[in-house]
Order: sequence, then structure tokens, then C-alpha cells
Amino acid sequence: MQRVIVIGSANVDLTIKSDRIPKLGETVSGGRFYTSFGGKGANQAVAALNAGADVSFIARVGCDANGDAMMHHLRKIGLSVEGILKDRVDHTGIALIMVDNKGRNVISVAPGSNWKLTGEDVRRAEPLIASGDVLLIQLEVPLAAVCEALTIAKNHRLTTILNPAPAMPMPADLYPMVDILTPNEVEAPELTDIKKTGQLESRIVEAAYKFLKWGVGEVMVTMGERGVIWIGETFEQHIPSFEVNALDSTGAGDVFNGALAFAISVGMPKGDAIRFANAAAAICVTRHGAQDSIPSRDEIESFLTE
Repeated sequence: MQRVIVIGSANVDLTIKSDRIPKLGETVSGGRFYTSFGGKGANQAVAALNAGADVSFIARVGCDANGDAMMHHLRKIGLSVEGILKDRVDHTGIALIMVDNKGRNVISVAPGSNWKLTGEDVRRAEPLIASGDVLLIQLEVPLAAVCEALTIAKNHRLTTILNPAPAMPMPADLYPMVDILTPNEVEAPELTDIKKTGQLESRIVEAAYKFLKWGVGEVMVTMGERGVIWIGETFEQHIPSFEVNALDSTGAGDVFNGALAFAISVGMPKGDAIRFANAAAAICVTRHGAQDSIPSRDEIESFLTE
């Protein structure tokens, strides 16, 4: 079985689902509350695991009830916790999420122990990273850890996937270490300083070519219900999404990335890999929660067949 190494955040998600998201200064009552496990790193690790990958997850959680619950949860679903460190100072990451009746969300995160993952932590995990075929990483941990992970992965010839979320300025020497960059439709223009005027798709394409100029191998910009724009040096392709009745979009991008990492790890042609990942994300948005909504490989393949 091919190995996917995921490095990133682990959070406990506190979610309220209500008719609409409050305006600034407004209170909206009558919502439904639920607690679930999240964090971009953990979500993507579970998505890759459920899709069929052998996954190792490198992260930091706190020495608190939420950290204990996260570790128990990940062990229970069969994810290796060998690479998860316990932070004795800071709390496990917390995300406060509001979701409306159309599945749209707003999220505020207190990163806690996620921001304590260091470059040295990553260096100590080099033997674990070297055992992988694909590295998947995001930006909910410090950039020093991200850069160190990409450097180690490239030295050991892993395929590297960077999901640049949440968007933030990155050093120029980071981009050439990225084989596949997966920003969404907001992050791509923001990271490349593309003006917020003109047609969205044109701005996304312009942003993608900037990434290529900066040294990225390929760019896959996710656009939710509008699908994915996939661009490399010699091609440009739009791969549509699947039409579903969306209930909650929380974690959809993470599910896409985790399923994509699995598909790439087993050598699936990239166009097919994107379609596989799109199917996983489509199933995800028909369910509530982040990790609770992640489909299995059988579910993804059945969805594609139907």
C-alpha cells in the first residue's frame, strides 16, 4: 500500500447550524449545536485514510481533554498517531463554526498547540516522512515547519502537495518545492495579488500561471460547485464538480485534498484523480461535520459509478 504523509493541524470543532449566519453585532437564535473533530491536517489525513491510503499524521495537540479525545478518536478509526506530539503548555486547537441552511460557513480558529509545531519537530520526523510516497501539508502550522517538511520530502523524492490555506504570504523559495498546489478560488488571487476585478475564472487562470512562473509544478484551483481549474506548463483544463444537495460545506476542501493525495499516491492519472477527489468532496457536503462527513473509498467509487 502506498503511504501518504500528512502534516498539519488538529482541532476540535464547535459548530452551530442555523437558518443564516449572523450579521456583525446580530444574534441569531434557534440553531443546532454539535461537536466534532477537525483541523485541516487531521481532516485531510482521515480523508486520505478513508480513501484507501496508508497514512501517517504529524501534528501537535495539547495535554488536555480535547487532545486526549483527538488521540483516542484517531486511534479508533485506524490512523497512526506515531507522529503526533503532546504540547504541555498550549491547548489543543479549537474552531468555532457557523453554518447556514445552504451549507455555507464562517470559521474562527484558536490554533493553540498547532502553532507550536516546529521545524525541529519535523526534522525529528524525517524517517517517517522518508517512508512516504506523497506529502500533503497546509498552512495551519508555522511556515518554518512547512518549509522543513517540503525540503525533506523533496530530498526523499516524495510528491509534494501544498494546500495553501489559510492564505498567507509565503517565501519565494517555498514554491519550487511544491509539485501540486491546491488553492481555492479565493486563495489563488489573494496569494498572487490579482486585482479583484474582472471575471473570476480569468483571475484564477492568471493566478495559476503566476504560481507556475514561481516554480510550482501544477496548480489545481478548487471552485466548489464550479469544479476545478487544473493548469500546468503545457495544458489548461476545467474539470466540473458533481451536482448535489449541499447541507454543510465544512471540510469539503480538506476531503478533496486527502482523496487527491491518495489517488496520486497510487498512480491514478491526474485528471481521474481530480474527478475522484471531486466525488469525495461532493459526498462530504451532503453530510454534517468535518471528519464525520468523510466518505469511504467504496462510497466514492459507488458515487462515481452512479
